[in-house]
Amino acid sequence: MTIDDYADWAAAAAKVTQPPASERLAYLGLGLTGESGEVAEHIKKLLRDGTLDQAAMAEELGDVVYYWACLCSALGRKPSDVLAASKAKISARLAR
Repeated sequence: MTIDDYADWAAAAAKVTQPPASERLAYLGLGLTGESGEVAEHIKKLLRDGTLDQAAMAEELGDVVYYWACLCSALGRKPSDVLAASKAKISARLAR
């Protein structure tokens, strides 16, 4: 499965429409924020306790990707294009 295939599935599951309603964008953005916070919690526990539940953190990363892919679709962007643009931007920054 490609990231674009996954995004198509995720957008259908989340009932993303074009153009997206502002409430749907807010829901997806808050979902991304919440899941990112759960990833941060795993890192916090690593710093506090010295242990990392890698399986649980990986599961949360999957949730982050779900909301990110839905937001890409809501904006009418293919995730592969978003990733390519990000790679180009960061590569240019690293080259300086």
